[in-house]
Amino acid sequence: MPWHAPKPPDLEKTKIVAENRRARYDYYIEQVFEAGIALTGTEVKALRGGEGSIAEAYAEVKGSTVQLVNSNIPEFSHGNRFNHEPKRPRKLLLHEREINKMFGAVARQGMTLVPLMIYFNSKGRAKVELALAKGKQNHDKRDSVKEQDWKREQGRIMRDRG
Repeated sequence: MPWHAPKPPDLEKTKIVAENRRARYDYYIEQVFEAGIALTGTEVKALRGGEGSIAEAYAEVKGSTVQLVNSNIPEFSHGNRFNHEPKRPRKLLLHEREINKMFGAVARQGMTLVPLMIYFNSKGRAKVELALAKGKQNHDKRDSVKEQDWKREQGRIMRDRG
């Protein structure tokens, strides 16, 4: 039986920089991937300062790469002439097998690549949580809101009883 090194337990999300809260409302999340981001120095400094938004961002597969499009990392305040462009497409670092899986799902099944959050892991690396998702119709959104309300009401009832 081959020996496998145990996964290090300390690789969790230590600092969440940007979160796409609307994604879980607008999409059915099928599968989640963790991807690194190719960033410039001023982008990393701006993210460490807690700036950045992925509210209107999405990812697309181009050839053998995946890019994060329309994410906004504002210019770093002390960046002078070496500052970055705030809305440039950023390359995501994934394994080839994961890229092929994403490409197949987007091309054949009509799925969307949605970023859920940008965070720094315990090693200090910037990561993106990327989801393969299917869009919800308006009636589906209403159903999920009803379900949330009902769960909230159930919690209140249980608390009042106990």
